Amino acid sequence: MKQLDVLFIHPNAAYRIYQDLAQNYSAIEPPIWAGMLASHCRLKGFGVDILDCEALHLNDDQAARCIMELNPRLVCFVVYGQQPSASSQNMEGATTLSAVLKDRAPRIKILFVGGHVAALSREVLASHSSIDFVCQNEGVYTISNLLQTNLKDKLEAVDGLGFRKDGDIVLNKPSPIVAKEDLPAQMPGIAWDLLPLKEYRTSLWHSYPNGSKRQPFAALYTSLGCPMKCSFCMINIINRQENEYSDGSAIFRYWDPEHIIKEFDFFAAQGITNIKIADELFVLRADHFLKICEMIIERGHKFNIWCYSRVDTVKDQYLATLKKAGVNWLALGIESGNTRVRKDVTKGRFEDTDIRSVVKKVRDQGINVIGNYIFGLPEDDMASMQMTLDLALELNTEEANFYSAMAYPGSPLYGIAKKEGWELPSTYAGYSQHSYYTQPLPTKHLSAQQVLAFRDEAWMKYHTSPKFLDLLKTKFGPVAVEETLKSTKIKLRRKILEGSVITR
Repeated sequence: MKQLDVLFIHPNAAYRIYQDLAQNYSAIEPPIWAGMLASHCRLKGFGVDILDCEALHLNDDQAARCIMELNPRLVCFVVYGQQPSASSQNMEGATTLSAVLKDRAPRIKILFVGGHVAALSREVLASHSSIDFVCQNEGVYTISNLLQTNLKDKLEAVDGLGFRKDGDIVLNKPSPIVAKEDLPAQMPGIAWDLLPLKEYRTSLWHSYPNGSKRQPFAALYTSLGCPMKCSFCMINIINRQENEYSDGSAIFRYWDPEHIIKEFDFFAAQGITNIKIADELFVLRADHFLKICEMIIERGHKFNIWCYSRVDTVKDQYLATLKKAGVNWLALGIESGNTRVRKDVTKGRFEDTDIRSVVKKVRDQGINVIGNYIFGLPEDDMASMQMTLDLALELNTEEANFYSAMAYPGSPLYGIAKKEGWELPSTYAGYSQHSYYTQPLPTKHLSAQQVLAFRDEAWMKYHTSPKFLDLLKTKFGPVAVEETLKSTKIKLRRKILEGSVITR
């Protein structure tokens, strides 16, 4: 049997992050980055495997025993999540498992890679003695170059690596990220054969056009990064080569459609119809996404796809092709119903775009809309947050995500929060929108408690709205209504709201 050089770990902290929603309502997504990194390392000739602790429902004890039995040279915790910002919350499960593993098998070397680690490389090493190495950006070249060493000597020659030496923390010079033209050769795809494909499930709402069947499910990237510089976002921190925050690393890379279509062919052959395109902005470059859609249509694949778009990149001439390719859901970052609040954080995004008109055009083509809204942005007060909720209720889209503003490590907003002395989460789970420890930002006018209380009330008001429930029943049938109402019975406990009297 070939020596197992590296075992990629997707940690499990589902209940700590989602509370009781984890049992039936949160999605279980394939760890795309673990799959891509595994594919890269296998291409370089290394023995590779993946342990998806969340999909296999492994606790720390069970996972540690599995790792020790596999006996890899290197254990790499891939700390990403269902969206880029989830990296910080997923540190919760990764750090607890790494501590258990290091206690039981101190000889096993442990490496961390992910958005949170890229943002706070020094802090992560300083805080966790169980972590031997960190990657300072996406880690592709750093990991394979590290595997070429004996994991002890000549570590200074591994670009992008962070480690300890003689009690001090050493951060090597940056590693380049994979250039666009090198993506097919260096990151040729996802190592699906190493993942438990049957265990993944999509979100409840995504499954509605597919007869509410949540499995099987798969996800992929067709591009990496984002050209925008929104202050609340940290997606581009993995592109970091010398910048502290993600707005200085707004690099957009994408695989050619002729390469990406192979992934869709694989999904079709496996009978997987529920597909998430995880790109931060899939509907951005027409020569990219339209070609992918056209190739899907030519092949006759039947998918139920959801993906992200900016409000101002949704053009009339694109919609029919998107729908025909199986794009049944577009997630639109509406952010705020107040132009002043939105301008403060989005740096030129769609201030002059008629959001209502765009939403109507999308839905007129038979594509469902997920509206994404944020409460608690720096300029928010009660009146502006109410405007955002009123807009959401007016648009009455087929789904709506309500977030409280967070200063995610790696985002420009994190730097502002540190400078201003705003209270940040004291635990990794505090960066989750759904955990007991959720700790959003205050605004210039509101406390963190007021923001979180408003967000939770807004979510409940929207998802119990007769207008919304009637829409679900008309479009998707009684199951959609029943499951939505069941989800509203799950009450999230919030530490910062316990014993608090929230004033408006």
